[in-house]
Amino acid sequence: MKKTWAQKLEDKKSLPKILKLEKGFPCYNALHSMGASEGDNIVLVNPGDVVAMMKRVPKGKLVTIREICLALARQHGVKGCCSLVGGIFVMTVANATEEAAAEGRKLPIPYWRTLKAEGFLNEKYPGGQDSHKKLLEEEGFKIIARGKKYQVAGWDQYLYKL
Repeated sequence: MKKTWAQKLEDKKSLPKILKLEKGFPCYNALHSMGASEGDNIVLVNPGDVVAMMKRVPKGKLVTIREICLALARQHGVKGCCSLVGGIFVMTVANATEEAAAEGRKLPIPYWRTLKAEGFLNEKYPGGQDSHKKLLEEEGFKIIARGKKYQVAGWDQYLYKL
């Protein structure tokens, strides 16, 4: 039987996991851009860690996956957090939130306030970029087209310090 989004959001017994960063690691470049170097400790986080960060972002503020990863790295006392794993959990949170709403339940997680790098909207959120755009516009954010992608205008001025 296929797992629900809520089941996928449950913490994993194998996580968090502290690893040494090695060349060829899936998010090597992203970790390097966060200041991690080969041989540094990094963390693969649990979904609950990501949920806790996403819940903290108040109305009128935004966060990117990068900021979530940097905050989680500090929390775990390491140089970086794998943004690939973090990004998967961010997408899972969005889908679990919408799944709960469709079942008449409410998960108080304002997932739409979490953006991709450089303030871009997440096409993997329920309803894709168009739905993400609508939710952000309802909170007063201006969205601009960048080719086939959307970006929050002046996104960096709205960043919330985690």
